[in-house]
Amino acid sequence: MENAEIREFIDGSIKENEVMLFMKGTPEQPACGFSMRTSGALNALGVRYAALDVLPDPRIREELSGLSGWPTIPQLFVKGELVGGCDIVVEMYENGELAELLGTDMPEEDDEEPVASAARAPSSGPVTDDEIPAHQSNIPLGNNLNK
Repeated sequence: MENAEIREFIDGSIKENEVMLFMKGTPEQPACGFSMRTSGALNALGVRYAALDVLPDPRIREELSGLSGWPTIPQLFVKGELVGGCDIVVEMYENGELAELLGTDMPEEDDEEPVASAARAPSSGPVTDDEIPAHQSNIPLGNNLNK
């Protein structure tokens, strides 16, 4: 695959998916803490999103950064626009802006332990009420997907 084809694929993925996350690893198995926190914010909000692992081919990361103008991974796109990386996404999650942007409600704050939520990977089926946490006080910092 040529670099131009990789760039076309990335551009198409951003345009075709309302919420698109480029990350290290997968939502089920993040390969770095920044990607884990970013996907954790999306999971905590119960939104469906597509995710692409940039690690298999370094050209993916190069072409993505060239396209977005953003040097670091992860990168979150919503409705074709770059939202930002981990720090921006986490800040937006904490102040409610991410939920507003995604058209969803913030999880209710509670003293209970965070409830594990299923990943919203592109191949997952429709999200059911059972999969969306009823109470979640913070962004999950661990991968609780298999509990």
